[in-house]
Amino acid sequence: MIMIKTQRVMMKIVLLMTLTMLVTACATSPTGRKQMILIGDQQMNEMGITSFQQMKTAQKISSNLRQRKYVECVSFAIINALPDHLQKSQWEVVLFEDDSANAFALPGGKIGVHTGLLKVAETPSQLATVLGHEVAHVLSRHGAERVSIQMATQTGLQVADVVSQQRIEGSTGRQMLMTGLGLGAQVGVMLPFSREHEEEADRLGLNLMASAGFDPRQSVQLWKNMANASSGNRPPEFLSTHPEPENRIIKLNRFMDKALSLEMEAKQRGLNPQCNP
Repeated sequence: MIMIKTQRVMMKIVLLMTLTMLVTACATSPTGRKQMILIGDQQMNEMGITSFQQMKTAQKISSNLRQRKYVECVSFAIINALPDHLQKSQWEVVLFEDDSANAFALPGGKIGVHTGLLKVAETPSQLATVLGHEVAHVLSRHGAERVSIQMATQTGLQVADVVSQQRIEGSTGRQMLMTGLGLGAQVGVMLPFSREHEEEADRLGLNLMASAGFDPRQSVQLWKNMANASSGNRPPEFLSTHPEPENRIIKLNRFMDKALSLEMEAKQRGLNPQCNP
């Protein structure tokens, strides 16, 4: 009888917490998608700046001045196409010595590019495709959203852990239950949501690089290059946070007309980035 009452109390707590989160944490992404944000922009900026400082200490920074100027040229062309409040951030761009074809942007105005990406992104517009995508994550507050989901998921797992102690005898049985719940949360919640973030960043990033004056059609070739570079090294899409390049290309083509019109408008305003690889 006590066990049943405890379970009911815990379920009421979960329900109350869920309702509170939905009421107090509702936000909207630039595409109009509803978001749950439980953490402030200032906190995210501080986390991004701290993480970036740690990366600069732990990773080798490229000494190739020509490549660094090239990456900065493309990056700041993208930054200048952002809304005013984001342009005002003290943006910092660093080229890291790393063979992986990767780049990232962090809240707080930080952009990191790996030298390996320059072997795959063969033109300024292809590099702008990647950087537009990464900056779009910041524009869409995806980092804050992911942290919020992790906070909410962890709270639910902690409550389930308390309930499981009442229902399952022995640490082995309880650990099995928590493992199952953790996997369910990861595959059922976190990964699909991350794929949604990736698709949203693709769409916004395409518009962003086009608004900066880059050629959005080069995004298709970029992802073809990515597919060739990573062939055989990707997990199945349903267990990956990143869509397959082939599926990415299909979805990018759906938004190409809008991006091309934005590029034309940018050119009419005199935006034509001259960034030399």
